[in-house]
Amino acid sequence: MSVGIDDIVAAARRLRGHAVRTPLLASPDLDEVAGRRVMVKAEPLQRTGSFKFRGAWAALGLLSPAERSRGVIAFSSGNHAQGIALAARDHGAPAVIVMPADAPRLKIDNTRALGAEVVLYDRAGGEDRDAIGEKLAEARGLTLIRPFDDPRVIAGQGSVGLEIAEDLGPAAQGDVLVCCGGGGLAAGVALALEARAPGLRVRPVEPAGFDDMTRSLAAGTRLRNAPGAASICDAIVTDSPGALTFPILHRLCGPGIVVTDAEALRAMALAFLRLKLVLEPGGAVALAAALFHPDAIAGDMVTVVATGGNVDPATFADALRRIDA
Repeated sequence: MSVGIDDIVAAARRLRGHAVRTPLLASPDLDEVAGRRVMVKAEPLQRTGSFKFRGAWAALGLLSPAERSRGVIAFSSGNHAQGIALAARDHGAPAVIVMPADAPRLKIDNTRALGAEVVLYDRAGGEDRDAIGEKLAEARGLTLIRPFDDPRVIAGQGSVGLEIAEDLGPAAQGDVLVCCGGGGLAAGVALALEARAPGLRVRPVEPAGFDDMTRSLAAGTRLRNAPGAASICDAIVTDSPGALTFPILHRLCGPGIVVTDAEALRAMALAFLRLKLVLEPGGAVALAAALFHPDAIAGDMVTVVATGGNVDPATFADALRRIDA
């Protein structure tokens, strides 16, 4: 199944009046740190606190009345979970979400508060969320909406790219840094920019230890992460690039950039201090790349997609301790 600009435009139309059209933010202080102009797409201001609501709503909007009545199922460490839970509630559809038991408590509680049934699994112990989700879907007649390898979801996430192109203009040039897990957002944005602002190039950004997309792009084939790695960037920790997303990114994206957890925490602190924007670690890696890896970026301006702000208080407090005001 393919995704094109017509799918993204149609998804954006379905999202109109339901999703927030998030702003591009700027700060002279961040520009000074980065050594170039930095524009930050503020997706933490989206409904449920992340871009994931876009793809969730876009996917739910394509289901038949019968499919909605039976319900949907998704698996997620938190942001896709919350997006699906809210989109399902708004569409009057039951939702079952398979979540790792070690996901941030805030994300589990928020998903339940939105009316979804949460099924926890042991990620650390090796339980297979795909197998759990597919078994439940078959037993209950639920429609599975995958977090990134779903053309409906990719199209919805592509609305971020349409907004960036509209705000910067069709002649804009430069890199667009995107926090990347399985690649659904990066793929959707890349497709939108190819059609509407071809001078802008997506660059996926990942945390150290989970740089499967960066390594895969360099190798030209999908690679997996080695087991045993750990990161505070729970929102973008995946095993390997998506089967649908990787060919899109391989064709359209520039090289990936890898940042450390410590750099993500520093970027969170600077986003709060200079933009008054709350980011979670996985939502801050693209900003970290812009601020702390300037030699990896070309041009006088860089655009950053800050993807989510669903952070627990202890982690956010730790981030704020990393840098002086």
